[in-house]
Amino acid sequence: MKGHKEKLDYKICKKCNRAFSWRKKWEKNWDHVVYCSKKCKS
Repeated sequence: MKGHKEKLDYKICKKCNRAFSWRKKWEKNWDHVVYCSKKCKS
């Protein structure tokens, strides 16, 4: 299971320009996620 995060989809945050990986909680709305955290969203 080592290195499994490399296979996950990722995006770049619109505010901080950092890459963030897909998370289970975003499974249903991954197409609409643009920020990496609540802090960046506010």
